[in-house]
Amino acid sequence: MLSHRWRPVVFCLLAILAVWVVALLGYTVARNSKVTAEKVRAYAESVDLSNLSATDRAQALKRLADMLNALSPEERRRARLDRVAWRWFDQMTEAEKAAFIEATMPTGFKQMLTAFEQLPEEKRHRAINDALRRLKEEQDKPPAGSGAAKPGSTNGPPVLSDELQAQIRTLGLKTFYSQSSAQTKAELAPVLEELQRAMESGRPFRGR
Repeated sequence: MLSHRWRPVVFCLLAILAVWVVALLGYTVARNSKVTAEKVRAYAESVDLSNLSATDRAQALKRLADMLNALSPEERRRARLDRVAWRWFDQMTEAEKAAFIEATMPTGFKQMLTAFEQLPEEKRHRAINDALRRLKEEQDKPPAGSGAAKPGSTNGPPVLSDELQAQIRTLGLKTFYSQSSAQTKAELAPVLEELQRAMESGRPFRGR
């Protein structure tokens, strides 16, 4: 039996222990619930879109879009570059592709396109080149926790084909985007997001 003197001390210790247990559980739940590019990839690979009913298909597409939108900017860039949802995209109808692109583009990207087109031509070209360079550097990074470079990274595919780059420079990014198919918009998505980050940072408005 506890004496009256020690009973409050024991109760305080138990209360502190309970607080720590709750905090640890909360941290574990938050860590496990955090969306990462790997989790998006795992979900995309676990579902065969072609075997789903119309209702389940719509729900799966919404869940994938929500997962992409929940990624941090760095994880989102990695998911875009690794094309974790590309297998699904190839199975989507044109209407589904258009809706998916609209649902997963960052907020304010259309305003970004308008502001971008108002930059002098030289700054627009430089901003696109800088965005492609940063994306290529990110694409060529070794996987997290690995000291080795990606196999063949120096000869990896370009972030955006030379043909698309030429069309963007000829037509202008906003016009080209508005006239593009959903497939092309998906290819442009990483570049648009990188440009939006640059515009928000103010880099294109500065001199060299």
